[in-house]
Amino acid sequence: MCGRFTLTSDTEALSQTFFNFEVPVNLSPRYNISPTQDVAVIANTSPDTVESVDAKQVEFFHWGLIPSWAKDPKIGNRMINARSETLSEKPSFRNAYKHKRCLILADGYYEWQKIPGDRLKQPVYIRLKSQKPFALAGLWETWQSQDMDEPLRSCTIITCPPNALLEEIHHRMPVILPQDAYEEWLAAEAQPSSALQSLLVPYSDEEMEAYPVSRFVNRPTNNSPECIAPFEIT
Repeated sequence: MCGRFTLTSDTEALSQTFFNFEVPVNLSPRYNISPTQDVAVIANTSPDTVESVDAKQVEFFHWGLIPSWAKDPKIGNRMINARSETLSEKPSFRNAYKHKRCLILADGYYEWQKIPGDRLKQPVYIRLKSQKPFALAGLWETWQSQDMDEPLRSCTIITCPPNALLEEIHHRMPVILPQDAYEEWLAAEAQPSSALQSLLVPYSDEEMEAYPVSRFVNRPTNNSPECIAPFEIT
């Protein structure tokens, strides 16, 4: 799964990775992004809603997908991730997979590894060896109650089986899209197909690295470089 991630890259680095999109210049570094917070996304336009999301612009959506038909928005607390293998089957994700796909901006994420003889799991930070930012494959939805003036836009991160580097850390990993797949993933006219499904695969283990970090990151309110500082296990 993916339950915490980071976006600490400066505007220049983000602009180099997302060169076809408008990146805000005032993004603050975030070392411990947690579910229910707003996250930076680039979404496609939606053919079945009145409003249109500019596919060239970074916006902020609630992390934890709330389907449009949901009676209670708290359902989003359980929908921070979506399994790539069942997107077309699950009612919560089926419509979004057809029409509402997005890129979720990140430059690393955390996983918690079981350690023999230790009742507490060890947090591990995972990123590209290049330390460049990247896009996680995501889905988004809109939800609105009768007393809301504007709809709430929410998103979820798609996960897949792990690559060889990460399989000993956790049995799932987020889908990291290659840069040349961004436009294809966002194409509003595209319907789920074998071509789109083929994008939802483990990222190359040769381009990634993972190292233990302090349990300082366990507390969601901690948001500083200490979260990603290497930690020596004794």
